[in-house]
Amino acid sequence: MEDAKLPHSLQLSDRKKLTMTGVEEVVSFDDTAVVLHTSLGTLVVQGRDLKLKKLSQDGGQVAVEGEISALGYQEPRAEGWLRRFLG
Repeated sequence: MEDAKLPHSLQLSDRKKLTMTGVEEVVSFDDTAVVLHTSLGTLVVQGRDLKLKKLSQDGGQVAVEGEISALGYQEPRAEGWLRRFLG
């Protein structure tokens, strides 16, 4: 049986406040980048003066404030020989 995934959503306001649901883990954060595991993959938020303003396990809610310059999901990488083979 597959685990139920949390609903994942993003809302960005004026590139200064990002609110999210479906966050399973905050992997790392500093004032220039926040890395999060979400129900739909690893999300990287980049910017300046970033701060975690809300962190709630209920629904995996997270809020980040600061000057947000980029959002991107990292694709899973093939490991070992398969990774070298696929380039």
